[in-house]
Amino acid sequence: MASSATLPYPSTRIIWALTVAIAAGASLQWPEKAVEIARFVAVSFLDVALLIGAGLLLSAWVAASGAGTITAEIFRGRPVTTIVLASFAGTITPVCGVTVLPLMTGLLASGVPLAPVMAFWLSSPVTDPAMFAATWATLGLSFAVAKTISALGLGIFAGGVTAALATTQAVKRPLRRSRASSGETCGHCVAGYRAWVWGDPERSRIFWLGLLKTARLVAVCLTLAFAAEYLLRDAMPDHLLGTYVGTDSPYAIPLAVSVGAPMYLDGYAALPMVRALLDLGMSPGAALAFLVSGSAVSIWGVLAVVPILRTSTLMLFVTLAVIGSAVAGYVFDWAWNVI
Repeated sequence: MASSATLPYPSTRIIWALTVAIAAGASLQWPEKAVEIARFVAVSFLDVALLIGAGLLLSAWVAASGAGTITAEIFRGRPVTTIVLASFAGTITPVCGVTVLPLMTGLLASGVPLAPVMAFWLSSPVTDPAMFAATWATLGLSFAVAKTISALGLGIFAGGVTAALATTQAVKRPLRRSRASSGETCGHCVAGYRAWVWGDPERSRIFWLGLLKTARLVAVCLTLAFAAEYLLRDAMPDHLLGTYVGTDSPYAIPLAVSVGAPMYLDGYAALPMVRALLDLGMSPGAALAFLVSGSAVSIWGVLAVVPILRTSTLMLFVTLAVIGSAVAGYVFDWAWNVI
């Protein structure tokens, strides 16, 4: 069995200390606001608890069973096929970038190449069957279909570019501070595959240790992300977005991506807001670009992966999402005018 070096996760002690210090200071200065934030964070955790819990268990099992190593070997030999399959799976899977965080981190820690992980990670938050139906009902069938195609295209685009950059440090070593580099060795993986991990003391130990470490990290990431989401909701009035992208102009799509996406808070809540902006003259391409980029790189979603991805990898993640979303917007504008 392989040695049990620590998972390639960053130490969370400093992050926890800063979080507690900031929270304590804010509580003393604005006690009522602190209570509201705490309540919002708690409710948000409950909303995603089931999916997060499933992701944590699956991530720990992947490492302890050896499935991650096998998956890494399969993915390493078929880049095009795995990127397309990962993008398709992300398009139809009802998870967001935050709830899939434990699984994606576990796969990277097991040595799965970043390209298919990136493809799934960017395509999964954009749409799913329920979101397709909601988009159809609110914005029409053309928007629902365009959003689905954009999710698939974004995943394939992001995965393809990531694969092309396979020799760079951002792709070879995507996780922060690792004793065992992603793609080379996996300190928490064991030799061979065994689905039932609890009968083996070493595999069982790896499972529970990995579960604890990942849960602690995800708790830190989501606490910060949900708190940021509340502050955005509280600080930014609904009409503010219309000030930037509420008119049909050559700059509508870039502004929708660069200014609008950070204000994006919830996929379902964004639909009626976009409907109102369309009524005010917002171009269809800008609306689609806002929906796609907002799903993939909203502030609270990016904050969730800041402690996990290296800075260069995080910049690649954001850049691919922004470029892919803008391209989707321009193509949709063109198709809207032609068809």
